[in-house]
This record gives sequence, C-alpha cells and structure tokens, in this order.
Amino acid sequence: MENLKDKKVVIIGGSSGIGLATAKLAVSKGSKVIIVSSNQSRLDKALQEIGNESVGYATDVTNEEQMKNLFEKIGSFDHLIFTAGENLILSNVEDTSLETARNYFNIRFWGAFTAVKYAAPCISAAGSIVLTSGIASNRPNKGWALGASICSAMEGFSRAMAIELAPIRVNIVSPGVIKTELWSNISESDREAMYTNIGNTLPVKRVGEATDIAKTFVYLLEQEYGTGQTLIIDGGTSLV
Repeated sequence: MENLKDKKVVIIGGSSGIGLATAKLAVSKGSKVIIVSSNQSRLDKALQEIGNESVGYATDVTNEEQMKNLFEKIGSFDHLIFTAGENLILSNVEDTSLETARNYFNIRFWGAFTAVKYAAPCISAAGSIVLTSGIASNRPNKGWALGASICSAMEGFSRAMAIELAPIRVNIVSPGVIKTELWSNISESDREAMYTNIGNTLPVKRVGEATDIAKTFVYLLEQEYGTGQTLIIDGGTSLV
C-alpha cells in the first residue's frame, strides 16, 4: 500500500517510545513526518534517528497558545497522532491529592484536546487523527484510578470527535504493557522483573515493544474505512 507516500504526518510525543517508533515506521512508508516534543534535546536526538528530512518543534502541549502557534506554523497536513504523556502515577485514591489528580490530566487529556482543537482545521478531509488510551480503561488494577479514568475519558473523546469532525477519521489505540520510558519511575531491576512476570501471564508470553504499537497507529492511518474505533493491542491481557 502506498497511501501514506508523501502524506504529511504530525506526531505529538514523537521524540521517544511509541511516538518515535511510529515516526520511523511512517517515514519508511514514504510519509513526511513532523514530530513535536517539549524537550528540545530529545527532539534533536530523535530527528537524527528518524532522518529523511523530518522536522521537529519544541512545544509545551499544556500551553494553549503554543499549540495554536504550532499548527499555524505547520499549516495543512494529512494525519495527526498523539502519543504524549508523562510517567504513570500508581496510587490509591485515599493517597492522591486532588491537585495531583487534576494535573495528571494536563498532558494526556487536555493536551490531546487542545491538539485536536487546533489541528482539525488543518487536516485534509481524507485525513485522520489517532489518539492514545491504555488497557487500564477496561482492566484496571488497584492503584490505577487515575490511569483508568484518563484512558476511559480519551476513548469517549475519540468517539465524540469521530462524529464531530467527520469526514476526518478519529480512532484510538489502547496498548497493554509496553517497554517504554513510561515506566522509568521504576528501578531498572524492578522494571525488568515486572516485564517478565506480566509477560509470563499473557497468551503471547511477552510484554509489548514500541514497534508493536507503531504498527497499529500506521494501520489506522492507512485504513480508510474505520472511525470511532478503539484498537486494543495488549498481548491478550483482556483475556486473562
């Protein structure tokens, strides 16, 4: 399929993890990729890895004015992917301050909301938006109140946007446990033990890699008949 050749793809959160893997895959299919990150040094490093004359912008996704200016600079394009997010917060409700809970939504929900608001007028009618959720929305564990809440909110937002922004297609990817910087607040030894323990419980006998999820994002760009869908890619977590 060559329906991504020469298409302009904006990836917010494209300097690391799933976003970076998606940028590399989109470039391999002939896309012109623009990545956005709040960290300039990480952005510069990612651009070297992606190559192919990709472009990057350092932007704070929680700042509405910066986001507005970003899309004014980018102009018209074909596809938007939003993978930006901070490290996970795992805590029980009784141990979580209201301020912490509110702030946790700033990047993952309000950042995505703002991106869609200012990107939509720039996206071609045959284009699409792909957002990011997580398996916590339908398989939460203890301490996942914030994660489950934000994932569920993102899925509802995605479906609403599929109606509001039609014919632009809007979908969302819900990954299981993936080896990314998302877990960097856990020590390396504990992180590897977690990957092994969780992987052994899954039908596929491993946790995911960023490249596994990148394939899903690119599929949703190429799939021209799907909209309002949540694609769960979790190694079978939903089944066990």
